[in-house]
Amino acid sequence: MTKPTSLFLISCLLVCFISSYNVHAAQNKTKSSYKYSSYPRPSQKLMNIIDSCWRSNPNWASTRKALADCAIGFGSAAIGGKNGAIYVVTDPSDDPINPRPGTLRYGVIQTKPLWIIFAKDMSLTLKNELMVNSYKTIDGRGARVEISNGPCISIDGVTNVIVHGISVHDCKPSKPGMVRSTPDHVGERLGSDGDAIAVFASSNIWIDHSDRGLKVTVAFNHFGPGLVQRLPRLRYGYAHVANNRYDQWLMYAIGGSADPTILSEGNYFAASNDANAKQVTKRETNEAGWKNWKWRSTKDVFVNGAYFVPTGYGSCAPNYLKSQSFVAAAGSLAPALTSDAGPLQCFPRQQC
Repeated sequence: MTKPTSLFLISCLLVCFISSYNVHAAQNKTKSSYKYSSYPRPSQKLMNIIDSCWRSNPNWASTRKALADCAIGFGSAAIGGKNGAIYVVTDPSDDPINPRPGTLRYGVIQTKPLWIIFAKDMSLTLKNELMVNSYKTIDGRGARVEISNGPCISIDGVTNVIVHGISVHDCKPSKPGMVRSTPDHVGERLGSDGDAIAVFASSNIWIDHSDRGLKVTVAFNHFGPGLVQRLPRLRYGYAHVANNRYDQWLMYAIGGSADPTILSEGNYFAASNDANAKQVTKRETNEAGWKNWKWRSTKDVFVNGAYFVPTGYGSCAPNYLKSQSFVAAAGSLAPALTSDAGPLQCFPRQQC
């Protein structure tokens, strides 16, 4: 199966584990609790709600961990490495089995909480998938950080991970091999499939995949030209896809295979000139199987023939708690809200 190969600029994808009972209850609620706080509109620059939470603070570099309080949606409880030490990546090299101190891999496999930052601009090409342990933040602010041209990030069976302000692109499938996941454990992995960030059986993740019992918020990301598919793709669960910019996907943007519920709200979809790649959506089963799935589009903008195929009946509202809620702006604003997705040119003691 073809995988994403081009640019994925991370502002935030928000993932949080909810029990399957609660998923069922939320989806069958007849009275919507879809309520938002007011959307911020700074006078100088239109920023999304997460950027506006921290970028006006000139002391952002010395108060980095305040970023953990800016999360929204189903990932609002993610704290990442907030309660741990700062770990500085100084070495862009990679060893999947015996990573050296100072490398990104050495930091992410530790069992203790860590807030991981970068000493300088870096381009990292990983030799095998990067297994991220619980209670980690990968914070790219202040440097231009790219993970590309090799296997990328896997978040498997862990909790409380934040990935913010980096660029992940041209990811490649990895071969089976030995990969260290903690300081004390090296295990054989069967190989990753070339996704930018793959999430499996994990909880409180602020950063693409979901399964039964998961609820996902995907917000304020720029999915650039040349990406193929799965932006995101779910089997089961629920996804609120809000205020993202999608440019010229090669197959489809949003997909599902086993009755997920999807609300697409306020996104900007610009299709390529390929007549076979205009549809935003793809259901990986026959029509009789998917015609009752709840997939809705509201406030989205469609450019160059892009289109969304809605299905199902009943409410698709995310039913956020008050602490999770946010305003999804009109799709016409998504390009502005995602204009700074990925690495930012930020300097200490200055507003970013």
